[in-house]
Amino acid sequence: MKIDECTSKEVHTSGGGEPPPCAGFTSNALPKAQSTVSVESSQTGVSTRYVPISSRHKEEDVPHWYALRTTYGREKKAYDYMTAKGITAFYPTQKTVKIIKGKRKIVTESLLPNIFFAYGTLNQLKIFVYDNINLPFLRFYYRHVHVGRIIEKIPMTVPDYQMESLKIICAADTDNTIVSFVKVPKFEKGQLVKIIDGTFKGVIGRVARWQGQQRVAVVMQDLVTVVTAYVPNAYCEIIV
Repeated sequence: MKIDECTSKEVHTSGGGEPPPCAGFTSNALPKAQSTVSVESSQTGVSTRYVPISSRHKEEDVPHWYALRTTYGREKKAYDYMTAKGITAFYPTQKTVKIIKGKRKIVTESLLPNIFFAYGTLNQLKIFVYDNINLPFLRFYYRHVHVGRIIEKIPMTVPDYQMESLKIICAADTDNTIVSFVKVPKFEKGQLVKIIDGTFKGVIGRVARWQGQQRVAVVMQDLVTVVTAYVPNAYCEIIV
């Protein structure tokens, strides 16, 4: 897997928002002074514009996948601590070959340095994020949302289907998948598809040609884009 810093019925690169398999993301405000805000659904990835802020507390009681960040590469330590306490979490890893004391060894490393994911309600996960005794290095990964002239920091949630897609790509452990921490516009605009066969069966993402091959990418907002290896048209089912 590479870390990048910087169709039948013709699968194409134009497309709108993510599919709406369930209700969108909502948020919270005082009556008579309800602001509206453009946010992205935690389950669908759909941009849900003009959502009243008045329902954010309800959303905080609904379990989601949250992106968490640590300092100094201690994501594995935080992951181990939280899973030992009964929290469901996912720590993406990759296998790489390193020369250690003159010998080639296969080692397991974090796929997303300083990042892992935990599932639960916001209040459940706050117990760990705000635990400055055991986890002083743990924080939510925030996205910034404009509410009028104010910019609010909101803990980033990841749709269930994107988490499942990420797990499939990680489990495939192929050499030609790519992780990009820089936005890849062609994937953000690409046709939404589901891979129905092959190594990446079950992945839902956006299709585009990159580095001379057709690939499918899971675009996690401003966090990361994880790209499969080559996927033929016959394996792509268009989601409309």
